[in-house]
Amino acid sequence: MTITSVDTTRTIADLREEMSRSAQMAYFDHAALSPMPRVTAERIVQFANQSAEVGNIHWLEWLAEAEQCRAAAAAMMGATSEEITFTPSTTFGINIVAEGLDWREGDNVVTLADEFPTNLYPWLHLESRGVETRQIPTDNGAVDYDQLAAACDARTRVLSVSWVGYQTGYRVDLERIAEICQARGILFNLDAIQGLGVFPIDVSQLPVDFLATGGQKWLLGPEGIGFAYIRREHLEKLRPMNVGWNSVDHPFDYTNIDLMFKPSAARFAGGGWNMCGTLAMGQSLKLLNSVGAEALAKQVLDYTDLACERLASAGAVVTTNRDPQHRGGAQRSGIVFFDLPGRDPVEFRKQCLRRNIVLSCRAGRLRISPHAYNTEEDLDRLLELINEN
Repeated sequence: MTITSVDTTRTIADLREEMSRSAQMAYFDHAALSPMPRVTAERIVQFANQSAEVGNIHWLEWLAEAEQCRAAAAAMMGATSEEITFTPSTTFGINIVAEGLDWREGDNVVTLADEFPTNLYPWLHLESRGVETRQIPTDNGAVDYDQLAAACDARTRVLSVSWVGYQTGYRVDLERIAEICQARGILFNLDAIQGLGVFPIDVSQLPVDFLATGGQKWLLGPEGIGFAYIRREHLEKLRPMNVGWNSVDHPFDYTNIDLMFKPSAARFAGGGWNMCGTLAMGQSLKLLNSVGAEALAKQVLDYTDLACERLASAGAVVTTNRDPQHRGGAQRSGIVFFDLPGRDPVEFRKQCLRRNIVLSCRAGRLRISPHAYNTEEDLDRLLELINEN
C-alpha cells in the first residue's frame, strides 16, 4: 500500500552510456519506437537463454522480478503497486476503462479532435451503446480549456486526453484538466505514452483516475508490453473484460473455481502476460527512475529548445506550437515538427536514413523526438544534411 520511493543515483551521462549501442545513429524517433538500453537488451538475451536451456525452471524468479517491474512503474508516477496492471499496449489499457464502465444510453465522453486513434476508437466504439464521443478541436495542439469545460455536461462520464500530442508535440496542462474533472465529477483518463518516461507526474497529488502507456517509446522498453494505472477507489467501477486464471486472488489454485477478483489492478491482466517483455521493461524503468524525471525532463526540454533554434537558423520552419520565447514554456515536450520549404519531407527522411539519422514524417511534416541521452553531435549531423541542399 505504500508508494515506492525513487533513488535518483544515476546521471544523464550514465543513461547515454547505456544507450551506446545506438551511438552510430542520430536517433530522433522516440515518439515512434525507441532503441533499448544495453541492460534491457541483455535481459532479453538472458531470458531467451534461460528459456532455451531449462524451460520454466526460473518462472518463480521471473515472477518476483516482474513484481519489481510493477513497483518501478508505480514509483515512476507516485502510485502504489496495487494500482498497476501490466498490459500489452496503451490501447489495451484504455479499453479497460472504455469497456469496463457501466455506460448508459445518453452518456458521453469528451476528448480532443487530434488524438491518436488509440484514444479515439475505444470511445467511438461505444456509439452502439448510445454513448456519444465529443471531439474538441485544438489550435495546432493548444487546448482551449474553457471550450473543453463547456463541452462537458451532466452526462459526461470520462474526459480522456493524451499528455502530449503525437502530431503537434503540445503538452497539455494536466492540472487544468484535472480541475475540470474534479469540479464536475468526471473521470480523468490519460494516454501517457508520449510523456511518461521523460516528464514527472505524481498521481498521489494529481487526481488522474486512469492512465495507460506502452513501453516502446520514451520508456525505452520493448514492444508488446506496457501498463495501466487504475486509482484504487475505482477498481470496483470497472467490469474486467479479460477474465482468466490470473484475475482471481488464488491464481495458482486451479481447482478452486471461486470467482473472487484480486483486490488490485492486477485483476485486469486476466491470463499470462509477456514475461520476457515485462522483465526487459523493468530494466528500462529502473534505469529511468534512477536518473529521475526532473533531470530527464530538463535535458529533453533544453535539447528541443536548442533544436528549434538551430533548425530555424538553418531555414527550417518549426511548426510545433511553442510560444516565440519558448524557453520555459509549459507546453513544450520532446516532440518537434518542422518543414523544409521547397523540399519533399518523405525524400528528406530517406536521405536521413541513408546517413543513419532516424526521424519521422507525419502528415506531411518532419518530426524529431530526441530523448535525454541525445547529444549535440547528433543534432549537428541533422543540421549538416539540411545545410547541404
